[in-house]
Amino acid sequence: MDYKNLKPFPEGFLWGGSSSAYQCEGAWDEDGKSPSVSDTAEIPEGTSDFKVAIDHYHRYKEDIALMAEMGFKEFRFSIAWPRIIPTGDGDVNALGVQHYHDVIDECHKYGIEPVVTLYHFDLPDCLQKRYGGWADRRCIDAFLKYCRVCFEEYGDKVKYFLTINEQNMMVLYQGYRDYKDEKTIWQANHHMLVAQAKAMQMCHEMCDAKIGPAPNITAIYPASSSPLDNLAAMDADQLRNRLFLDTAVFGTYPEALMQWFKERGVAPQTTEEDMKDLANGHPDFIAFNYYGAGCVKYVSQEEGEKLKAEAAQNKDFMTGLMTYPGLGSYVHNKNAVYTPLGMGIDPVGLRITLRQLWERYHLPLIITENGCGVPDELTEDGKVHDDYRIDYLRQHIQACREAITDGVELFGYSPWSAFDLISTHQGITKRYGFIYVNRDEFDLKDLKRIKKDSFYWYQKVCKSNGEDLD
Repeated sequence: MDYKNLKPFPEGFLWGGSSSAYQCEGAWDEDGKSPSVSDTAEIPEGTSDFKVAIDHYHRYKEDIALMAEMGFKEFRFSIAWPRIIPTGDGDVNALGVQHYHDVIDECHKYGIEPVVTLYHFDLPDCLQKRYGGWADRRCIDAFLKYCRVCFEEYGDKVKYFLTINEQNMMVLYQGYRDYKDEKTIWQANHHMLVAQAKAMQMCHEMCDAKIGPAPNITAIYPASSSPLDNLAAMDADQLRNRLFLDTAVFGTYPEALMQWFKERGVAPQTTEEDMKDLANGHPDFIAFNYYGAGCVKYVSQEEGEKLKAEAAQNKDFMTGLMTYPGLGSYVHNKNAVYTPLGMGIDPVGLRITLRQLWERYHLPLIITENGCGVPDELTEDGKVHDDYRIDYLRQHIQACREAITDGVELFGYSPWSAFDLISTHQGITKRYGFIYVNRDEFDLKDLKRIKKDSFYWYQKVCKSNGEDLD
């Protein structure tokens, strides 16, 4: 459907930007913080670690002031679990607790709504070493103890909590790094789902705040009109999307997917109490991250195993992880446009994703990540001209407005990222922010904050409530 007249963004729409603690804070071992699994993970060759990042821990006041200058209505950031409870499930670190009070208060000083992620890829490493992290049920209780501290301390200051960032990415991709076999991966995933549901119940009991999951969700296209490709796209949607949202919203696993797990002997062990907890989770909204739609073709068991073997031999990490023998394999979409670093640019896919989420779950939606990661460079006059980022965001914001006209209830847009930070796989070279941070992979330089052209463009977007996209 093409519209001549689009509905405006609703009054009070939350324009902002996102970050995560381990990618921006630095101060990885200061003020009582213990290492997270992201601190101890193997760093891709040629990229920076997270020990200093962009030093947001010490410079948060400067960064929040810049966000206020842009006109942010919200700032989505995460609290570092190992900063709050360094032993994972023991004593609370008062210095860590106070730091996030200070960050939240600084946001309120400028009228910026804090949107707080409770868990963003930073499980305390001691819990991973002590009993295998999420593979052990004890991690559920540890997470709930940490959540209770957050709700007690910040529940009267924060209106929106997010539970777990991109659980599907942790499970589908990082799970193969952290766990010994596929059955353990799905068991760890189940424990996270139960922990999330119980955390949502706890939030509703302790706070007036709203809470919801924050997976990475995207529409899945079949690679062709082949019936088998269409079936593969349906299966991939269950594995990548519905596994994480049906359980959060409806309290049930997708039926066909669970049958697939059982036939392969990898289904998680569930208890009657687990399923009651899932059914009682009741999120208030869905937050989701979007970077481009997926495209899937069917592969037989034999073809899939061959693809995975070839990927292992060629060290093609992503093809290996994104191929499921007997189900499907992700492929490049020949109709899509890609950035120099291989990220898809698909604003229509965002509109499709928004409609699919709204029509299936009928919960308010907020986009908590969407962005263009490229190696920005300073010009000789000390500026960053990032027209490509402006064009990317303009197209995706337009898609949001089209989805709102379609009837979708969208209440916020928080692109990745508010400022440059350390990308999980490609270091500081892959920059997303409106604010350039002056450092290289291994040369910290002065960490000066520099406003990109997109800073001034997004300032107009925020001020006009999405009307001025020129």
